[in-house]
Amino acid sequence: MRKKVSIVGAGNVGGSVAQRLAETGVTDIVLADVFDGYAQGKALDLAQAGPVVGYDCAITGATLPADYHLTADSDVVVFTSGAPRKPGMSRDDLLATNQKIVVDNVSQIVRHSPQCVLVMVNNPLDAMAHLAFKTAGFPKARVVGQAGILDTARFRTFLAKELHVSVRDVNAYVLGGHGDDMVPLVSYTTVGGVPVSRLIAPERLAAIVDRTRKGGQEIVDLLKTGSAYQAPAAATTQMVLSILLDQKRLLPCSTYLEGEYGITDLFVGVPCKLGAAGVEQVIEIDLAPDERDALHRTASSVRSLVHKLGL
Repeated sequence: MRKKVSIVGAGNVGGSVAQRLAETGVTDIVLADVFDGYAQGKALDLAQAGPVVGYDCAITGATLPADYHLTADSDVVVFTSGAPRKPGMSRDDLLATNQKIVVDNVSQIVRHSPQCVLVMVNNPLDAMAHLAFKTAGFPKARVVGQAGILDTARFRTFLAKELHVSVRDVNAYVLGGHGDDMVPLVSYTTVGGVPVSRLIAPERLAAIVDRTRKGGQEIVDLLKTGSAYQAPAAATTQMVLSILLDQKRLLPCSTYLEGEYGITDLFVGVPCKLGAAGVEQVIEIDLAPDERDALHRTASSVRSLVHKLGL
């Protein structure tokens, strides 16, 4: 029986996730949105690209909430629905707007796909993942947030450009909350196996870390009428494939911590093993004292948002 992925929110991120997944050919896809005809139009367009590109999966459009039954028995549900950032807005500014959207939709997701793994993508990411977890009542392994892969990809991109090397030779981790106090782990960053601190001067490296933290805002400011979607979609697709194919990739994801890294009852980005069961293991790595302090600071920022949600 073919796998099934439903994507709630057919905007730029959701539509791009659908395209990337369709091109793998490993799963059928339901693309869903509240705007009548919007998801159906995108789904039909993607289906008609199949004969050219060479994929042969079923792609279905759905209008929510009436068509939630079309998402039934999904293996993975990707949640991208929510208000996008505009210039001058932080991710945290979206808290109240997206709270109701998450609660209403997650309740429907649980009803129709009670065994799914729920991948959260909307902002503020860690707080929304926490809200979805509490709303769904799922085991903690089956709710996970996409952030660290995207933040790490930005860090790797900036480092590769600085050194004029392939991004494939840059290995790094960005942990913590998906916000301006995220934690790029310089001590774990290497280029072709060489510690990055030996290749880039401290002040220049600090500037790249700062640009990484503000990477999403940089794109929002440039676009003026939207936010990033290609890189977020690519990062989300990597997570979905690791779950669907039980690849057990070690990826930085926002997951519910119960004492790991000294953090309890909170979604924070840390290295995770992603497989068919969702987050199958949280990987604890040794952090430099300043990095551990920074991780706890970003956790405090996430906790303040969670408290504003009343959780």
